[in-house]
Amino acid sequence: MPYFVYKITAGPTPLLKDLTLLQRFAGFKEARDYARSAREGLGDAGGAIIKVMFADTELHAEEQLLEKRDAPVLREWEK
Repeated sequence: MPYFVYKITAGPTPLLKDLTLLQRFAGFKEARDYARSAREGLGDAGGAIIKVMFADTELHAEEQLLEKRDAPVLREWEK
């Protein structure tokens, strides 16, 4: 399965995100290195995020990125 590197920017609402596929890689090391260099070049450009996704297809990767996740529950001793 390939690795996809995405640039994620805030959309009009918190639930919507703008996804831009930057690159596709066969191996994790190449994807990780590309994402790190892309983050360095990004700087503080409007709160954009660079993420690496491991998925079967580009559509599946985008579905995972757009999925709403619940905040983790912190136990008293974890605070």
